[in-house]
Amino acid sequence: CDVVDVDVDLSLYKVGVIRDLEGCGNSKAKNGKAYKVCSVQIDPDCPEDLVTVVTSASNVRQGSRIVVAPIGSTILTDEGESMTVQKATVGGVISEGLFCDSIMLGWSGGGKGVAAQLPYRFEIGSSPPSSKPRKEEEEKPEEPVIKPAEGLYEKKLTKEEKKKLAEERRKAKRAAKEASKLEAESEKVDTVL
Repeated sequence: CDVVDVDVDLSLYKVGVIRDLEGCGNSKAKNGKAYKVCSVQIDPDCPEDLVTVVTSASNVRQGSRIVVAPIGSTILTDEGESMTVQKATVGGVISEGLFCDSIMLGWSGGGKGVAAQLPYRFEIGSSPPSSKPRKEEEEKPEEPVIKPAEGLYEKKLTKEEKKKLAEERRKAKRAAKEASKLEAESEKVDTVL
């Protein structure tokens, strides 16, 4: 078996984030896995400018940070030959790139056909690292929080909050009673005069 040394430019590959993911009907890959249509952000300056990638990789999820070989980049085939990525119709949907696995990136570890996942510290649009990153404890960046409409999901009060609220109501009731007493007394004084 001859090893062909082909120079693949990894700098054209981009770190991307899957923003949306949906099934591709009944279309399946040769390996029998169902295709998924992924909308991927690879441009950090244009979050609304997404590329479509159709894949059968089972490990992709919405929010996954993966490596994308966009149109015009070069990949190594299973036979060790270089091939330029082009727009292609896969499962009836136009795919504008493909997800790279560890083997395509020259990383040790990872399986064929399993999309290479990256930690959140790698910026969208940047080139992938030259070796597989180690898993480190890191927090997921804060996603914008969509607050439910007011009144739909009201926060339950703690015991202390309930006590405080009840005490405030009692004070307000006492103050109102005192005010009405004072008002009644002032009316008595006015009628006497």
